[in-house]
Amino acid sequence: MSITPLMPVYPRCGVRPVRGEHCHLISEDGTRYLDFASGIAVNLLGHSNEHLIGAIQRQAATLMHVSNLYGSPQGEHLAQRLVDLTFADTVFFTNSGAEAVECAIKTARAYHSAVGNDHKYELITFKNAFHGRTMATISASNQEKMHKGFLPLLEGFKYVDFDDLEGAKAAMGPNTAGFLVEPIQGEGGIRDASDEFLKGLRALCDEHDLVLIFDEVQCGVARTGTLYAYEQYGITPDVMATAKGIGGGFPMGACLATEKAARGMVAGTHGSTYGGNPLAMAAGEAVLNVVANEEFLSEVRAKGERLRGRIEQFIGNYPDMFIGVRGRGLMLGLMMKVEPRPFVAHMRDNHQLLTVSAGDNTVRVIPPLVIDDSHIDEFMERLSAAAASYAPEAPVT
Repeated sequence: MSITPLMPVYPRCGVRPVRGEHCHLISEDGTRYLDFASGIAVNLLGHSNEHLIGAIQRQAATLMHVSNLYGSPQGEHLAQRLVDLTFADTVFFTNSGAEAVECAIKTARAYHSAVGNDHKYELITFKNAFHGRTMATISASNQEKMHKGFLPLLEGFKYVDFDDLEGAKAAMGPNTAGFLVEPIQGEGGIRDASDEFLKGLRALCDEHDLVLIFDEVQCGVARTGTLYAYEQYGITPDVMATAKGIGGGFPMGACLATEKAARGMVAGTHGSTYGGNPLAMAAGEAVLNVVANEEFLSEVRAKGERLRGRIEQFIGNYPDMFIGVRGRGLMLGLMMKVEPRPFVAHMRDNHQLLTVSAGDNTVRVIPPLVIDDSHIDEFMERLSAAAASYAPEAPVT
């Protein structure tokens, strides 16, 4: 057999982690890496966090899984906490971000179908977004690299330029059910929407009885310095998908909705074998115990500003490589004049610094939210050494 036991859908690098210690990963050969990728914005409490480990261990010793045919005191408690902390009135727990977005798409369609408007099924989405890898979520994205090999796509999605309110308005038609948008695009290059854009989408939904869905899978759960990014825009969505950091590394996600938006999600319309299992709920509770308070959130904002300031000061030394920094909190994008993937590999392989490339020639800097000044110092030392020793390719035109 020539195929690998792990289906070869990832171009895996040579780093092979076997252990994590706070903000570092250790490979099987003992090499120690500073982790400013945090599992792509997942390990927000770092690695081997005692509070999270303890919560999972205690729950694993009592009950890991039970069918959703039965009552769920664990799920009810975490759902109530999320309701109390957000705009939402109800929550459906999932195993991943893609599933959370799938639930959000179904919720929007069911909203209109519940009153007989089955023709309102189309969601307007935005270019360079990333909503997941399922058939529905790749169909919701305009990225051809995710479409290849999987055509035909599912119907019901229109693509408009990100942050283009007039384009979104022009795309509306008799089949429009609502909008699906990342307040801050992650895969698309850490591009945050303008206030005018998101407030405009909210106004269009209010005027035309449409559903506004926020995909906060990457930018949510304290990553930007508020529990969810929508809080910084002065509006609320009708439905929101969240995942990644919500389990601190344990796989889970959630679809949150207002009572009105969820009017079509009645018994039998949706389900999940593992979604909301007691083990995941314990992980989610442990994460909220740490991050869902103003002291922690203000620290994220302050650390984000310190890190951003250090990077901005540094990149002036390399005007041929870097353009600037964007993003919020500890979700930062280092914009480059060259293709970022070779530089990300150079930092990883030669300077033991882990980051993540993104669209629009951007390096994602998304460390655990529990970094301190020593980690910022270490990051800057490694970044400086990497830039000084890097021979960039031709600038992107």
